[in-house]
Amino acid sequence: MDIAGPEIAAAGRSGADAREAAVRRARERGMRLPTIAQLAGHEAIPDPIYQRLQDVDPQAPDPLNLWRVHWRNAAGGRGHCDVPEHLVLPGELTGADCPIVVLLGENFPMIGAHKVLPAYAGLVTLLVSGGFDVERHRAIWPSTGNYCRGGVAISRILGCDGIAVLPEGMSRERYAWLERWVSDPSHIVRTYGTESNVKEIYDKCNELAESEENIILNQFSAFSNYMVHYACTGTAAESVIQHVRTRDADARPVAFVSATGSAGTIAAGDYLKKRYGTRIAAVEALECPTMLEGGYGEHNIQGIGDKHIPLIHNVMNTDFVIGISDEATDRLNVVFNSDDSRPRLAAALGIDEDLAGALPSLGISGLANVAASIRLARNMNYGAQDIVVTIATDNAGLYVTEQQSARERYFPEGIGDDDIVRTVEDFLRARDDWNVVETTARDRRRIFNLGYYTWVEQQGVSVEEFDRRRDQSFWNGVADSAERWDEEIRAFNADAGFTEE
Repeated sequence: MDIAGPEIAAAGRSGADAREAAVRRARERGMRLPTIAQLAGHEAIPDPIYQRLQDVDPQAPDPLNLWRVHWRNAAGGRGHCDVPEHLVLPGELTGADCPIVVLLGENFPMIGAHKVLPAYAGLVTLLVSGGFDVERHRAIWPSTGNYCRGGVAISRILGCDGIAVLPEGMSRERYAWLERWVSDPSHIVRTYGTESNVKEIYDKCNELAESEENIILNQFSAFSNYMVHYACTGTAAESVIQHVRTRDADARPVAFVSATGSAGTIAAGDYLKKRYGTRIAAVEALECPTMLEGGYGEHNIQGIGDKHIPLIHNVMNTDFVIGISDEATDRLNVVFNSDDSRPRLAAALGIDEDLAGALPSLGISGLANVAASIRLARNMNYGAQDIVVTIATDNAGLYVTEQQSARERYFPEGIGDDDIVRTVEDFLRARDDWNVVETTARDRRRIFNLGYYTWVEQQGVSVEEFDRRRDQSFWNGVADSAERWDEEIRAFNADAGFTEE
């Protein structure tokens, strides 16, 4: 396990040959690769590329859209903004004294979700190191929805087959997108179950890995996922925090809240903790309380697969675990994202109509993150100058059919004004003294040890490699590897004939 990321020789011929094939493909397609520093905003996008982007559809499989795989796309995804798009949720909505700041992933290109960022990082680290042969290999993308869509998009830009592996119970909108983007229907592999059935995804990937042509890009174990979120999502969160502080210089970030899913996004919490001392809260579904209770179950908070601890979760740096019921997210999805309820929501709570109109920017996992952020804020008595930061991976557009199903289940007689207020009070603003756990050293060891059964017993990671992750120096090394990968990307671009501009 290389802390710098995956680096393997392509099966069938040398890594040098595989890298040369990738260089040729990049040259043929005019595919210059952005560095992690450029995606993080530490280095500028070259002006000639920026100008050409103005004529490129953000939803097209165009190589130039690789330069939009970052948080600074303007609303709609076409323009560029200095401060990432975000919402500041006020107390009138949340019932909390502190602002809840939500970064919006909907403006990422092609898939409208920030999971295209780790998909890019996962494949580019293989390309520049000779670990993926574009002329021989197929990219296998295990996911509970958004990551596999990002992988298929990146694969298509590269001109190779991308295979999505995801549970059969995911939203119809995810599958509709995949059906438009894959080159063959067989490239959508449906596994048993829903969000909680991650092992079934692993089992299918292990089966596919028996063929040398298949390269598994597993977001749950790829340290490139952690690395790119630390660098890019962490920097984006910091930029938003600094923007919020222009209105109150004494404001300070106190917590970063994220559902673990693959545990890539929560790496941004490590970035903020290092700079501000910000605490980190991991979110999971109450119906499958793995971190809270070592439990199991099924749930519908799409985007946060569980019943396991991801290999790339820096458990020993996690300060809180928060459980949110999928009844909360399903009900809030209806109330926030229905045209007939949103105006009444604004009137009942006295919130700005513009803010109410922006609530569809929150998909199901985003709603879970918001609800968890409010519970944390209320349990910790955070005040007006405390800032809680969280993420909305995608927007409500991916969950229209889920909204219809929840409407029939929870509001069969229609949504009355009382239903709107009760939903907000009971499922958004609820104080929860039981399912918000501040982790002790023993809690962290317990959660860390749960990962043994997946990664050592089932997936073949050595005990030595598994245990290295207890030490924060390991994670610092993964984060610092971004600079090394940028050197590799620059060398790759130069070999493909793309000069620095």
